Amino acid sequence: MPAPVQLGQHAPPRHVIAHLSDPHLLAHGVRQYGAVDTEAGLAAALARLRRLDPAPQALVFTGDLADLAEPAAYDRLRKVVEPVAGELGAEVVWVMGNHDDRAAFSEILHSQPPAHPGATQDRVHVVDGLRVVSLDTTVPGYHHGEVTPDQLTWLAGVLASPAPHGTVLALHHPPIPVPMLRGAEVIELADQHELEAVVRGSDVRLVIGGHFHLTSWSTFAGVPVSVASATCYTSDPAPGHGLVAGVDGHQALTVLHLYDDRVVHTVVPVAAAPVVSGYDDDVVARIEAMSPEERREQVSRADSPLNAATEDHAAASVDP
Repeated sequence: MPAPVQLGQHAPPRHVIAHLSDPHLLAHGVRQYGAVDTEAGLAAALARLRRLDPAPQALVFTGDLADLAEPAAYDRLRKVVEPVAGELGAEVVWVMGNHDDRAAFSEILHSQPPAHPGATQDRVHVVDGLRVVSLDTTVPGYHHGEVTPDQLTWLAGVLASPAPHGTVLALHHPPIPVPMLRGAEVIELADQHELEAVVRGSDVRLVIGGHFHLTSWSTFAGVPVSVASATCYTSDPAPGHGLVAGVDGHQALTVLHLYDDRVVHTVVPVAAAPVVSGYDDDVVARIEAMSPEERREQVSRADSPLNAATEDHAAASVDP
């Protein structure tokens, strides 16, 4: 397939990652809280990924993969996700969350038993020169997160040798403040300064996480942090009352475009919405065939024939 025509001044990204989080899949078609169809939410998110161009090279799931850690839920997760990943040519990166079970996670998603009971599930993936480190921040029996001294030593050893295109650190508990979800402060990642000492000055370009069921951004150790929303229920950041309010709406994933010198984060809602304006595929082909000067006159100029036709079509589509 020919490379897409470059319409702007930036070359295409070197890497594309689809960041999904907190599917909370359940076995046997059970609805979460008796209301949320978690598998339908995951399927809708995966359907969105089929529309991405260029397609993602990796699908990273930052934890809470199975709501009750049921082996059947992990098995179902693989059967739902892996065919789509294969179709896209994308590697799947699984990350442990506080709802997950280490043994089931390792045995079913990685086809190997844990090294020993309670062994943390930390792994390194390399995607076309980009290193993705999956760090297990879970504490069995608790919802908050921790990174053990042994894990910090392991991570420092991994980061001691820079990867060709840097490292993405993927964990469930993101090391950021949560001012819009104060209840989550009790279950955040503990002792964040210890992880900061390992990350700062390394080749880590991005830290990604989930856990909070809402989209958020910050920085940590001088590195951008991107928190993806959930594909099951989400946290309402302005509920009006109560400490925490989970709602069946606003589900989203995040697409990460990594360039040589920056990362672009784009939130992709899972639910579809009515189309009220835009260009059809045939118009896109026409734009790609134009010279840069013609493109500026047709697309940027407010009163160009192309923009006038689009405005006329939009007005006609909403006339009673």
